[in-house]
Formats: sequence, structure tokens, C-alpha cells
Amino acid sequence: MDIVIQISQFLLSLSILIILHELGHFIPAKIFKTRVEKFYLFFDPWFSLFKFKKGETEYGIGWLPLGGYVKISGMVDESMDKEQMAKDPEPWEFRSKPAWQRLIIMCGGVIVNILLAMLIYAMVLFVWGKEYLPANNATYGIYCDSLALDIGFQNGDKIVELGGKPVPDDYTYGTITKEILLNDDINSVVVDRNGEKITIEIPEGFENKVVAARVRGLFQELTPYKVDSIAPNMPAAKSDLQKGDQIIAINDYSTPFFQDFRSKINDYKGKNVSISVIRNGDTLPFPLTVSENGTIGVYNVFPSTFFEIEKKSYGFIEAIPAGIGEAINTLDGYVQQFKLVFTKEGIQQIGGFGTIGGLYEKKWNWQSFWATTGFISIILAFMNILPIPALDGGHVMFLLYEIITGRKPNQKILEYAQMAGMIFLLAFMLYANGLDVLRGCSR
Repeated sequence: MDIVIQISQFLLSLSILIILHELGHFIPAKIFKTRVEKFYLFFDPWFSLFKFKKGETEYGIGWLPLGGYVKISGMVDESMDKEQMAKDPEPWEFRSKPAWQRLIIMCGGVIVNILLAMLIYAMVLFVWGKEYLPANNATYGIYCDSLALDIGFQNGDKIVELGGKPVPDDYTYGTITKEILLNDDINSVVVDRNGEKITIEIPEGFENKVVAARVRGLFQELTPYKVDSIAPNMPAAKSDLQKGDQIIAINDYSTPFFQDFRSKINDYKGKNVSISVIRNGDTLPFPLTVSENGTIGVYNVFPSTFFEIEKKSYGFIEAIPAGIGEAINTLDGYVQQFKLVFTKEGIQQIGGFGTIGGLYEKKWNWQSFWATTGFISIILAFMNILPIPALDGGHVMFLLYEIITGRKPNQKILEYAQMAGMIFLLAFMLYANGLDVLRGCSR
């Protein structure tokens, strides 16, 4: 059921983004009196699931959910309609329009994606506000990934400086990770370790190791383990554990934090253990049998129980500039991360539709759905504007050449470039989705 919910969210999000992106091309084409022959959600090789014709345009839904398209008359596109292009230009064709009009038509989809992301982020902030845990409020320090431990961090450290500057009050550990990996100016981090300031140098190429290991975050907030609820038919349900108990040990092994417990419990799969808890100031032991999966069925309380969570609400007007800023920051972060794709480690971590679908939660959550949709809209905008033939950015590249030089590129060059771009994109999609399949098989 979880995978069905994820696929449903992915298809709904993709449909919204494709339709609006293609409208970004369709509307200016119509404004400039350019004929649009087809408007399709998803691709329709050989047949379509649904179609109808209104005026000069055929509207439809294809069966291959790899994108969508508008077919504009008199344009070298994925249809490779050489017969039409061999005829003399008609006044309603794309190639007959001034270069500046063609440029607007081609940039329309990307512009819509950017504006849509800004709108989505603004409405998410307006409806749900913003809630986050600043790193400075994580009073117990950090729990480190093994790669962070390798370069000198220790569990319980408190990060106080990045690149010689104090950590800003609104930085989360996710923000700190991004800064360490992507900001070339940050080559050292200062931590507070039991009251002593320790400087940790970030080794050259560290970001490549993180990418190769597919690490999502170098740090977590160390969090105590306090029973919020107990899952039925699980080991804890058969014991005398109660809501409010704070778990502090397994047998004689101290686990003052949730991360310690989660790591240690795997050593006791299917075994009898004694779980020590603090209840009303007393330390009490409770015997139970750990499941074969290494779980006991206890849900931890919300972080707000232990930390001061920052919450901010936004009025409608206030949410608009905040949403614009959120979209710009997201785009900036994605552009910075994109440089890692060109490394040996980065090219092996590219993902296809499986990776994108994994961004959605396994339970339907509208806040998460819209936030993820906004993020993917940013990705689509950036990827589409890359100067690759067959993408919007490829067409823009040739149009800019025409505007600057005053000469149209040779028709054959456009056709060959379009074909090369399509072959490249197809190979890239096969590679990315092939990696997803291999990762799925290796789990």
C-alpha cells in the first residue's frame, strides 16, 4: 500500500508540473498566433489513452509517463517532421516568427516552473508555516555518520563555527551539512566538545566520499528515547513499559539517546534482554524479547519534548516574498549540488523515476506533497534550461546565437543537433533508471 501511495503522489505531481510547463509554451505560442498541433500529457508513441481535437489543436493523454509535449508547427522538435520543414514557411509557423517571440515561447515552460515553485512554497508557508530545529537548540549535540567520525567529529559535539564564523541561529544540521559539502570557503569546523573548542579540518575531496556513500545527512540531533506510544503485537506491548518511560540501557549497555539504542538493539535480534528505564525518578528494568527485525515497537516522543522548536506563521502577503526566497534558495542549492554530478562518485549516484518517487512520503501528507512538488518544479526548470539540444535550453541556445549574429542556424545543423540531443537524453534516462533498478535489486 505504501508504494501505491508514493506512485500516486508522483503521478499527480508529475501531471500538474507537465501540464503547467507545457502551458508555458502553449500560451505565448497562441498569443503570437503560432499554430499548436498537439498538446499532450505524457508521450503517445503508436497510440494515446485519450484524445480530442478542438480548433487546430489535438489534446490528449499518452501512455508513456516520461514527460509531455506541445507540437508547434514549423519547429524542429522531437517529432522530427522533416516533410513539413521542407516546405516553404507559413505565416502561422514557429520558424516564421521573430526571434524574440520564439525565445519567449521556448522560455515559457521554465518560467512557469520557477513561478509555480514560488507559488507553491508561498502557499505552503501560508497554510502550514515553517517549523524547524536550529542546530544551536540541539542541546545534546550531534550524532555523527561514520564519514563524519572518520574526519574527527565525535558524538555529542556541538558545532559552533563554520569557516571561522559562528553558526547562524537559523541553521539546521541539514544546512550545516550542505555548507560543509558545497561551500568552498568552509574548510574547517569548530565544535564544542565537553567545554573545549576543537577545530576539525575538512579534507579535500570529502564531498565526493559523501556522495559515493549516498549519505543524506552527516549529523542528527542526539535525542533521548522516551516512550510516546507502543505498537500492538510487538515485544514492548507484552512488557510493562509505559508511556513516559525514558529508555536508558539495554542489559548493561548504556543507551542514553535514541540513536544509541537503535544502533545497539541490532545486536540482540530474537534475544531476551533487559530494558532499563527511568520512571518517576526511579530506574526500573523490564525484560522482553527483541523481534527478529531488531525492533521492540516503541515510538519516540516528538523532538519538541526535548528541544525548542522554532515555529513561524505567515500571513498571505508575508508568505509571498518568503516563498520566493525559499524557491531561490532551493534553486541555488540544487545548482551548487549539480557540480558534484561531474565527479566519478556523482555520476554513479544519479537516480531516475524511482529516486524521484522515493522523495514522497509513504503516507499521504499534503504539506509534504506540495513541498516535494515545488522542489521537483525547481529541478525541472533547471534541467530544461540546460543548453542541450532537444531540451528547451538547446533551442534557447540556438535562438540566442541567431539574435546575437543576426543569422539563423542551418536547418540541417538544427536537425542533427536535435537528433543527437534526443539520443543523449534517452541514454541518460536509461542509465539513471538502470541505476535505480540495480539499487533495488541489491537491497
